[in-house]
Amino acid sequence: MKRISLLLLLLSVFWGLSAKEYSVESPSGKIQIKVSVNEVITYSVLLNGNEIVAPSPVSMEISNGEIWGKDAKVKKAKSTSVSEKIIPVVQRKYNKIDNSYSLLTLSFKNYLLQFRAYDEGAAYRWVSELKGEYNVVSEQATFVFPSDCEIWFPEEESMFTHQEREYLREKLSNIGSERFGSTGMLVDCGNVVKTYISESGLMDYAGMFLRGCDDNKYALAGKFPGVVLEEKQLNDRNVKPTKYADYIAVCNGPREFPWRAMLVTDNDADLVQSELIYKLAPEQKIEKTDWIKPGKVAWDWWNANNIYGVDFEAGVNTQTYKYYIDFASEYGLEYIILDEGWYVLGDIMKLEKDIDIQELVDYGKTKNVDIILWVVWKTLDDKLEEALDQFQKWGVKGIKMDFMQRDDQWMVNFYEKIAVECAKRELLVDYHGAYKPSGLDRAYPNVISYEGVKGLENAKWSTLPDPEHNVTLPFIRMVAGAMDFTPGAMINANKKNFSIVFTEPMSPGTRCHQLGMYVVFESPLQMLADNPSNYYREPECMEFLSVVPSVWDDTKVLEAKVSDYIAVARRSGDTWYVGAMTDWDPRELELSLDFLGEGNYSVKIWKDGINADKHASDFAQEELTVTSLSKVKVSMAPGGGWAAIITKK
Repeated sequence: MKRISLLLLLLSVFWGLSAKEYSVESPSGKIQIKVSVNEVITYSVLLNGNEIVAPSPVSMEISNGEIWGKDAKVKKAKSTSVSEKIIPVVQRKYNKIDNSYSLLTLSFKNYLLQFRAYDEGAAYRWVSELKGEYNVVSEQATFVFPSDCEIWFPEEESMFTHQEREYLREKLSNIGSERFGSTGMLVDCGNVVKTYISESGLMDYAGMFLRGCDDNKYALAGKFPGVVLEEKQLNDRNVKPTKYADYIAVCNGPREFPWRAMLVTDNDADLVQSELIYKLAPEQKIEKTDWIKPGKVAWDWWNANNIYGVDFEAGVNTQTYKYYIDFASEYGLEYIILDEGWYVLGDIMKLEKDIDIQELVDYGKTKNVDIILWVVWKTLDDKLEEALDQFQKWGVKGIKMDFMQRDDQWMVNFYEKIAVECAKRELLVDYHGAYKPSGLDRAYPNVISYEGVKGLENAKWSTLPDPEHNVTLPFIRMVAGAMDFTPGAMINANKKNFSIVFTEPMSPGTRCHQLGMYVVFESPLQMLADNPSNYYREPECMEFLSVVPSVWDDTKVLEAKVSDYIAVARRSGDTWYVGAMTDWDPRELELSLDFLGEGNYSVKIWKDGINADKHASDFAQEELTVTSLSKVKVSMAPGGGWAAIITKK
């Protein structure tokens, strides 16, 4: 027995010595990543010395029989640091982005495993050094937490999805391996610490969903669609996979795989201020970008082209869209969009009889307003070059591509193909029916916005999005990137009075809740969703909507709590804009203006009216003189909001 005990002791020492431990710290030391290489590779993430993500195994199985991360032997470990400034072509939060991190690269036979530690979070990715063709059979991406945390769970029923979900509050232990959600996902780690999980650098690979784990109820694990082998076209827009392969990606030669990203913070405001997903994305792949023009858009579909007070029949016709152009021109909007109806569904080259695109483009040019065209992705793909060449010939400035509903490898590659082909023709791309942003917009800055969000369109058939949903989005979906929520409702209702009207829709929450969205929500292509006839009746609101920018030089989150409230200040040039929103609870905030420079400033305010709790469209205006030492009191009705413009006197 003594000999057996001695042998076990020697074996434990041997295995202890064989395990290799590595660590990397962010520039300030705030975030630390620990990596253990033994029979399996695990990583953990610490915030200020406290373990937030517990040891989590990672691996990747390749079709040649290799399992990267299993019984791995480190050939070389290298640590480096990077400190640089990124100047985005289309700025979303900042005109300059600080990109400072520490990098740990572990080299193995045939592959690398890289870890980046930022002051705002952590990320890792696999890098292949294989030559020739091979498949990725599976990827083990796990995120283990020390306790039974609550999460905001965007549950999915299928991987054939628009990824427009409600964020359910669930315990990790309630998820299980059969339930899964789209990314990003937010975990409440307790003690005000949050961990946001998503991905970046999603190129030529399958998108990541997250499921529960039966063997560890405190963990989330990646779930990936297989390569699509068979599909069925159900109509002009729905092409549904019917058979997946038992592998998730087909690869050829050395390549980088997507980053698995974790934003870890003890301040909810950091979630909104982060550009982690953008920093991890591939560097810019197109050279000429001076033609890329962000802006605001008069949108037709939400309001069903239901204009009034005119002497012609409203609808999908050239006269109606000239009315949109006149409206956009009067208020300085850069674009109008022609949504569904301008072409015969199923044939993108066949215009409806009452539409003349060339006439509209030419008319728009006389008014300094450009045209964007909605397209179904499959109908576009059927005649891709012919259609895009025609768009370019007409002088159209962009497309809104819709109904993809997939993020398998083929579809991910199709996103990039569209970005490339549109860039060749100087066309913007707005993806709808889409998965969340995952870095493509840095590689191709003409990719100017994404849907992948339960946005205002849903109010035409549902009670969502409501104010609580709206004040959840900045902390989860918007962390990934631009979010085409399509705000701007001018018919507003409190919870009791809201009703569903498809052709004359309204929004849950107050008028100023909608105005606040134009500062809080980020989309370089920002829609005005309501009827131009309604906007003409609201000149006080158009004073704000006509000047509020869609891109920003700087961003400061003034007050923030996930799912409860948010107040954001953003700068464009020398002017600051402030937006605030609350959930269904009335709210009072006191906002410090210490972000202002020296001197006196004028503040013009749009705020919930005294009766906004009864009549949600009620609002009032106010003007103040302030300095950087001032504090402004903000009172919001249930489902309310607040907006302001601050200029130097």
